[in-house]
Amino acid sequence: MDQQEKQYKKMTETPIPKLVSALAVPTVISMLVSAIYNSADAYFVSRIGTSASGAVGVVFSLMAIIQAIGFTIGMGTGSIISRLFGEKKGDEASEVASSGLFFGIAFGILIVLTVSFQMPFFMKSFGATETILPYAVSYGRYIVFGAPVMMGVYVLNNVLRYQGKANYAMLGITSGAILNIGLDPLFIFNFNLGTAGAALATLLSQIISFLILLSLFLTGKSAVKLSVFKISHSFMTYYEIFKTGLPSFARQGFASIAVMLLNRSAAMYGDAAVAAMSIVGKVFMMIFAVILGIGQGYQPVLGINYGAKNYDRVKKAFFFTYFLSLFVVIILGLPVFAFARPIMSMFTKDDMMVVEYGVTAIKAQCLALILIPINNICSTTLQVTGKSWTATLLSCMRQGIFFIPLILILPKYLGINGVQYSQPIADAITSICAIPFGIRFLKELK
Repeated sequence: MDQQEKQYKKMTETPIPKLVSALAVPTVISMLVSAIYNSADAYFVSRIGTSASGAVGVVFSLMAIIQAIGFTIGMGTGSIISRLFGEKKGDEASEVASSGLFFGIAFGILIVLTVSFQMPFFMKSFGATETILPYAVSYGRYIVFGAPVMMGVYVLNNVLRYQGKANYAMLGITSGAILNIGLDPLFIFNFNLGTAGAALATLLSQIISFLILLSLFLTGKSAVKLSVFKISHSFMTYYEIFKTGLPSFARQGFASIAVMLLNRSAAMYGDAAVAAMSIVGKVFMMIFAVILGIGQGYQPVLGINYGAKNYDRVKKAFFFTYFLSLFVVIILGLPVFAFARPIMSMFTKDDMMVVEYGVTAIKAQCLALILIPINNICSTTLQVTGKSWTATLLSCMRQGIFFIPLILILPKYLGINGVQYSQPIADAITSICAIPFGIRFLKELK
């Protein structure tokens, strides 16, 4: 109880700018390290050959499914416990945390049983050709066996983060990611394991992350406790977890579909267009990682103070996070806009068509970048405060409701410009639509 009281006091009394900033820094670091790890993993595998590199892209669809479900359960669990923590319902928060971990691991086991015995079938369904298939099966087999552990990592990370223990959450995530980067070349080249070595490195790093995160609970670093005796037997507990995390599922699901449709539309204009849009995605992945990291630092502050009915602090946190995110996108976006051509040239020196396509797309995305913080803050706020269906609607807008029709229609009339402008236009429309939801939420805080 002393641990809970101490954390409650910190989250409800620390000045908002100091608190949000302190929680945002570790989450931004975690997001950036994860982004770097994903790039490094693809880089090392690409050294094996084209088919091996293609296998990583194929298995990414499987990992995207695991990640989508993991985020859904993890974010749902975290959002609920932050509000319960704010209401000083520590026992109920511990019950939800224990149930969320059980839910995630059970779902991971279900994925193992579903996919592992039909691996070639699923790899072909995800787009593996006959030459890519052996590499994809070899890579995917380790990944799918790691599903229960990955689910556990997502849940434990969010339970720590949503109670305001961002430093501990960062420790677990970054340790695994850094270990993975180190094990990749060792297993792939030194041990001659090929794509299986890359997957094994990922599996071992996830296990280490899980053990580190779990040890933080077992050694009393968490104010929320875990126990097999606290696992709920009520269906409604798991329904609430899934419903609260549903915006994350919609966001991840539509993002996967959007990437597929973007690549297919770009392919109509040749490999240069596909390569250009892929590079643009990598460039903005870093900026989005910072924005999302700031948003994740805001989440526990919002959830706990909303649960404690400290609505004045909720409003202060809302506006501080929005203006901080706006400041960051301006600071990061301006140099990217100004140096779009040199940035594209860093990734390709020989194909000037890739550079030309990419420069236009980067500049268009930079112009829309300034609107993204309002959509991010509104969607996050609604999800964390339990307004799941409205938050899900907002999450569906960017990549689903607006981007998918735009990427299917605009290229028919604008050619390659339709491919380059679809995402910025979708971002702008989504952000404008989010404003009324944010205003309504703030007006209801009384």
